[in-house]
Amino acid sequence: MLPDIHKCKVLAGIFEVTLDQLSGNLSEAEIERIAPKGKQFFGVVKVGERGQIVIPKQAREMYQIQAGDKLVVLGEDATKGMAILKSDSFLEFADMIRRAELAEEESE
Repeated sequence: MLPDIHKCKVLAGIFEVTLDQLSGNLSEAEIERIAPKGKQFFGVVKVGERGQIVIPKQAREMYQIQAGDKLVVLGEDATKGMAILKSDSFLEFADMIRRAELAEEESE
């Protein structure tokens, strides 16, 4: 399934790229040039019949994702956006929030 043109425009706006850049195969140099600071654009991936995707090598290296790692997939209904996080980082973050909430409750 492909996103509709409106969603493609939203994605292009977020990453400050044209629709042509968003939908085409870009070289690593082009990707580095167009990605805004603090945001990464790794190109386009194709979803397989069973829902599998291949995370681009540059992304795996940058975020230290290796075979066997567990990833958390999050989604937001309003934008139909998705995020993929390493589960250990996500669980550490969730634990930090839980500890902060407990500390706040104890101080009340």
